[in-house]
Amino acid sequence: MTATTSSRVPAPPSGHPALRRIVAIDADTFAAEHWGAEPLLTRARDLPLPFDDLFSEAAVDELISTRGLRTPFLRMAKEGSTLNDRAFTRGGGTGAAIADQASDDLVLRQFADGATLVLQGLHRTWGPVVEFAQQLAADLGHPTQVNAYVTPPQNTGFSDHYDVHDVFVLQVSGTKRWRIRRPVLDSPLRHQPWTDRRAAVEEAAREVPMIETTLEPGDCLYLPRGYLHSATALGGVSTHLTVGVHSWTRHHLADEMLKAALSRAAQDPAVRASLPLGTPLADPAARAADVELVRAAIQRAVAELDATDLSAALSATLRGAQRAAPLGPLAQHALAQDLDEQTALRMRPHLEADFTLHEGYAVLTSRAATLRIEPGEVDRVRAFLDEGGATASLLGVDLARRLVIAGIAVPA
Repeated sequence: MTATTSSRVPAPPSGHPALRRIVAIDADTFAAEHWGAEPLLTRARDLPLPFDDLFSEAAVDELISTRGLRTPFLRMAKEGSTLNDRAFTRGGGTGAAIADQASDDLVLRQFADGATLVLQGLHRTWGPVVEFAQQLAADLGHPTQVNAYVTPPQNTGFSDHYDVHDVFVLQVSGTKRWRIRRPVLDSPLRHQPWTDRRAAVEEAAREVPMIETTLEPGDCLYLPRGYLHSATALGGVSTHLTVGVHSWTRHHLADEMLKAALSRAAQDPAVRASLPLGTPLADPAARAADVELVRAAIQRAVAELDATDLSAALSATLRGAQRAAPLGPLAQHALAQDLDEQTALRMRPHLEADFTLHEGYAVLTSRAATLRIEPGEVDRVRAFLDEGGATASLLGVDLARRLVIAGIAVPA
């Protein structure tokens, strides 16, 4: 018998600190009036800080010139089309069997010729953005990812289009003129990109925008998925961050429900039975009775499912959508080697941990690792999760070392 408890990880910091950096209204009002529904423009004067601590033009230069950035973490676009990778990358040189490393001189030439620079996945490659993106995901309860768009003066990187995720546009430097239009498809899913509705998008792009505005440094624009948009840099180089929010939807629930129903229906011997020898599989008349049998089995399975039946699969999906806070492997190894009873430890942030009781033992599942917990350790691990930290003496040095090596406990 297995009994799963609720997550024992302490709640994220109160007050939605990352969300409060980018919208001036309270979280409840944002959720009720804008989330997934209506755009929101927030000016720098109404926000606590600009965004240049998160990213800058100097960060762009560092990533391209000395960090060995490769595709697909870098791409370039001009006049609405993405450039071939060979137009801005070269081999890594002697000793590096890498064919697609960013070439600083080629990037310069393409940028000077009007191409927009797109740095993708900054939530994995640039420290301040990593921290901000993870906190915003915790605030929203939905996964995030971050790209930077650096556009030369008087250029438009991408023509009118819509995204299949919500976005927060954070203007870092320069200015950019934005044009926003109503969706041609409300709340599009990931398999419903704008390119499948290109004609409708091009027709809608000829209409008067619902919003036409210039973003200046420190401004933030929120766009729910589906809203058409395009932007043009004005006067000088423009840099903005696009925080993509990949919303959990009821379609995700439907997907997991169908998987669970198929698994349950497979317990029925009639569903597992072979079709007749020489069966004309594509003949609707020949298969009518089989279709009705399967339909009835799936309907029964769906009717028997409840939210609890989906929780394990949804928890696994949630854990796989983001990563835990960054960890230094060598520093963590040294911590484990030097650990003694006085060592103070805390939970690694953004673990999304679950504690599951089994007969005779327990299992701690997280984004970092899955760890077996022995009966005598259960209360100590629970206390560690509830409090968010402990000394090695309270945990026990051996258990503390296992939690450190598993990437679950980090230095306090």
